[in-house]
Amino acid sequence: MIQVDHLTRTYDNFVAVDDVSFSISHGEVVGLLGHNGAGKTTIMKMITGFLEPTSGQITIDGNDIGRSRKKIQSMIGYLPENCPVYPEMHVADYLDYAASLHGIKAGKRPALIAKVLQQTGLVEKALQPISTLSRGYRQRTGVAQAILHKPKIIILDEPTNGLDPTQIQHMRALIKELAQEATVIISTHILQEVQAVCDRVIIMKDGQKALDANLDELQSKQKLLVESSGETTEFSQLLNDLPGIDSIEPCATQPDKGIAHIVSLKEGADQHALASQIAQKVTDNHWQLYQMHFETRTLETVFAEISAR
Repeated sequence: MIQVDHLTRTYDNFVAVDDVSFSISHGEVVGLLGHNGAGKTTIMKMITGFLEPTSGQITIDGNDIGRSRKKIQSMIGYLPENCPVYPEMHVADYLDYAASLHGIKAGKRPALIAKVLQQTGLVEKALQPISTLSRGYRQRTGVAQAILHKPKIIILDEPTNGLDPTQIQHMRALIKELAQEATVIISTHILQEVQAVCDRVIIMKDGQKALDANLDELQSKQKLLVESSGETTEFSQLLNDLPGIDSIEPCATQPDKGIAHIVSLKEGADQHALASQIAQKVTDNHWQLYQMHFETRTLETVFAEISAR
């Protein structure tokens, strides 16, 4: 659906986006994660055709954005950062205006507007001037215009910005609903938003792609903490013949509670089978097994690791 190859954007001597490549399939919900200034918004602007890349190529649904900009833009619903709207317009009038810009015929607009007002929780605010709305409701209005024309691709830059906890839950539910029919890209610096709604995360740092991973794979159980009465040398020798183990490292020693070891597993190893084999070997060797559990890598720990580089 979306193919980005060696994308670069510079401003004089400043490199905002540096040789970034990735592809996004239809129906994926992808989070662009990174600190402010990491290059997320610049990438979104280039994908939407708002900003030209210095070098690289963007292909959407088989069309090159340099040659088919208008066609691609008709397929995209976009909520820019800070939600630019016309404060003097009423919500319903603004959405009608947005529909006209998308080329939606006048007879079809009322039904579409009614649907997005319902989806975004704006029914009671439809006849109010945008200037009287809270920041959260303005954000909803921006989302409403982005999904009004039923786009194939929805790009949301900080979609929960300014929303209260209840509104955030509603927005998450809406994003999941939209993903049933569209590809969704969300830019944010909030880890919880990516974990709540995304299938995949692309982490940006200093204009470069630092990570591109499926969330389930990223957070898969790759390490096993084993606390037993076995000393490190004997413990390592005991498990040495198990093929799925990558490394064994001691991590803590407590009087009367044995030694804790971190057992790193090889990629693709049968984690639960290995855990069972380790437990069996420890007990067969007449050691005490105090505890054993998988340690998972969270998005927070991965993001912290990348930020510290």
